[in-house]
Amino acid sequence: MLARIAHTTDFSAQSMAAFRHALRLSLANRCRLDLLHVKEEGADDAWDSFPHVREVLAEWGLMDARGSPADIESKLGVRVAKIEIKDRDVVDGISQFFLTHRPDLLVVATHGRQGVNRWLNGSVSEDVARRTHVPTLLIGPDGHGFIDARSGDMSLRRILVPVTPMPSPARALERLASLLSAAEVTPECFELMHVVERAGPADDVGAPANVDYFEGPVVETILRVAEERNVDLIAMPTARHHGLTDAFRGSTTSRVIAQSRCPVLMLPLVAAGP
Repeated sequence: MLARIAHTTDFSAQSMAAFRHALRLSLANRCRLDLLHVKEEGADDAWDSFPHVREVLAEWGLMDARGSPADIESKLGVRVAKIEIKDRDVVDGISQFFLTHRPDLLVVATHGRQGVNRWLNGSVSEDVARRTHVPTLLIGPDGHGFIDARSGDMSLRRILVPVTPMPSPARALERLASLLSAAEVTPECFELMHVVERAGPADDVGAPANVDYFEGPVVETILRVAEERNVDLIAMPTARHHGLTDAFRGSTTSRVIAQSRCPVLMLPLVAAGP
């Protein structure tokens, strides 16, 4: 179960899709939801631009739109906080907030930048996730989510988990099961895959469950399998970048996020070993 979920918003339509995922997961876990927006010193307050929680809950048939904010917690078990962070740098502002308000999950929209554009401009969503080491659910610009926008219904029946010997598949599955337990995810929902770029004997990745092995370009193969199986989520156990090539091209996870048609969960596993 999750105790605290955070959602960062820039008030865009794309952020709204990520907000609905954050809200629905908060309802499932009956936990605190922090809605975060970073603004520069001296900028006008933007309270009216934050997502309207009661309107969405009313649309989902869970409460009256005229109810009070206190009703959300008393009736649905979710305490919502709208927080403006004053900082010239979005990544710094959010990272500093996380040092004292450690969420269990961050939910955020991403623009999925690639190539030269990624190297020059970076990706705020992924930079925050890597700096804070918080599991991060990213909703891309072209993807379908697992939350029905009109009804709030959640569907997480098939979760694709690309695995390698490091980070540990066993630790990844254990953490995934913990994060998604309130979403009624069972071990049968996880579909493990391992990709090798060249033909040869398949490595034993040390997974505690069945793994499907594939040969081909890693990113393209992950995306193809996700499409063919119509998965609801790709869960990517992640480690740190290595060198300028990854900074320019983006890590495997970054490139999957940029092109995936379903949400991607970055699952940071920093320490080695089981």
